[in-house]
Parts: sequence; structure tokens; C-alpha cells
Amino acid sequence: MHFREFCTALIVSSAVVGLSGCATPAYTGPVEVTRFVAPSSAMLGSGSISVAPAPGMEQAGLTSDGLEYRLYADAVASELAALGYDVVDEGGSQVAQLAFSQSIGREQRRGPVSVGGGAGVGSYGSGGGLGIGINLGGGGSSERLETRLSVSIRPAGPGEALWEGRSRFAATSNSEAADPAVAAQKLADALFQNFPGESGETIEVD
Repeated sequence: MHFREFCTALIVSSAVVGLSGCATPAYTGPVEVTRFVAPSSAMLGSGSISVAPAPGMEQAGLTSDGLEYRLYADAVASELAALGYDVVDEGGSQVAQLAFSQSIGREQRRGPVSVGGGAGVGSYGSGGGLGIGINLGGGGSSERLETRLSVSIRPAGPGEALWEGRSRFAATSNSEAADPAVAAQKLADALFQNFPGESGETIEVD
């Protein structure tokens, strides 16, 4: 190899190493879970139940036949069935109202910028449900996504919520958990772990 060719190869090799060194490692944090259990919770985990969008979700542009909603609804329905519920499309004695959201921000900024909108799902302070959305402006692997899921289990007729819960986690946009299908299952699995949980307690699930 001539000296000029050697120098060119060395420069190219150094540039590749430099670029790979700048890549942000994939990161997925633990899921933070908070549940609220009503005193009259004997009906939890039995009977028929349907899954429906929380009030305000459709106004946020998320319909029950949308792809994002179906991912979360299917994940929640699967967990409810595992708990002993008879999950039905409609007409259940109970209803699980769900809301979900996603925010995006840079790692160097504290707190992501929320996108979407919606209404709260609970009477125990379980927070609002937001329409899922991703701000695609100025992307990169340094972006960190925070994804949230809220579920409120109520009698199909009038009555207070029997159970409410919320789960959330953060992950870089280059991680496996940034995929909506993976995120939906991860959040639902953590939310219903050791159901119904201690009321008002916040735990972390890896």
C-alpha cells in the first residue's frame, strides 16, 4: 500500500470509530406503577369486563379502531383475562377505561415536552390520559421517550371506580421499548402485576 493510500484508509477508519463513539447507548428505565383501590373492591378480578377508551381520548383524535389504541387495548385485555375476567367486546358488568400518552424530549433537558391531549380517567387522582403522538422535529438517538398508560376499572352502570392505576417508563428512541407494541405490553404487564396492589403505593418494576 502506498503512503497516500495508507493515510486515506487511516482517516476513514478514524472517522468511523469517531462516529460510533458518539452513538447514544440504548436505554430503557424501570416502569413506575401507582394503583388506587376502592374500599368496595370485592368484585375485582371476576365477572365480565369490556375495554373502552377513557373519556376524552376520541376528542384527542384516538378512536377505538385506531392502531395505537388497539395495541394498548389488546395488551390490557390480555392482562385482565389472565386475572380471571371474562373479557367481552361490550356489555360487560365492568368496564376498563384506558388512556395512554407519549412525550418526547432530549436527554440533556429535564422533563419531556408533552404532545397530544385528553381527559383524566380517575377520581383517585390517577392523572390525565393523553393522545399518543411523537414530535418528529429534530430527531436522533439522544431523544428520550416517556410512555404512560392509565386504566380505570368501573361498574358498567353508575358508581365510583373500583380500581385505578397508572404506569410509565422512559426509554431512548433507539431502544427496543420505543416500539409502540413493546411499550404497550411492558406498561400493561407492570400495571397489573400483583393486582390489585397496595392503594396509593408507587413501585418500580424492571
